[in-house]
Amino acid sequence: MTSLEQQRIKSFVLRGGRMTDSQHKAWETQFSRYGLSLGDGSLAWSREFGVGRQRILEIGFGMGDSLATMARADTTAAFVGIEVHRPGVGRLLSEIDRLGLDNLKVYAEDAVEVLEQVISNGSLDRIQIYFPDPWHKKRHHKRRLIQPEFVSLLSDRLRPGGQLHLATDWQPYAEHMLEVLEANATMANDAGAGKYSSKPRWRPETKFERRGQRLGHGVWDLLYTKS
Repeated sequence: MTSLEQQRIKSFVLRGGRMTDSQHKAWETQFSRYGLSLGDGSLAWSREFGVGRQRILEIGFGMGDSLATMARADTTAAFVGIEVHRPGVGRLLSEIDRLGLDNLKVYAEDAVEVLEQVISNGSLDRIQIYFPDPWHKKRHHKRRLIQPEFVSLLSDRLRPGGQLHLATDWQPYAEHMLEVLEANATMANDAGAGKYSSKPRWRPETKFERRGQRLGHGVWDLLYTKS
């Protein structure tokens, strides 16, 4: 067990959300086809997806709608999603099967364990983390996913020139993300030091994002490239 695993406070709380019948069916019938496990060992992208594809990892895909949309829009890239909540995994497995996607697979695991145990250094072209739990209360800020040690781990897994893309709709968390990323010497801000990025073309706009915009809420994107 690594020091990060021993000392870290988890950024999620597993909730006992009930799977729908369709989510449960997808889990039972499709995970063997589209699911990945820590027990499989190091992720062999070429074996899973073929050679020559861009390698994109999404952490915390929720119900998976935007990730499925991205995989459908860019069939030349290979996507892997990580999510600990089983209803979301079941939902995405159902979508992968319905859409016939051959470029998207999922882990139902803790992201830190996946990154530390099965993702090789310098193997990723892009890591994306959209709308992670902001843990609003000050006493819970230590649970926020974006912390200096975690960003260092992400940087290690990116290839030189690889990108880290974050998005949040909670301004105090956006400011925290910016502070953490600006302090990492291996990551350069694509928008310029201390600035937020425009939403890149590949990130779909979610229904929650559109609803928030109608209510006057903002969304902050951060895009960094590994030097």
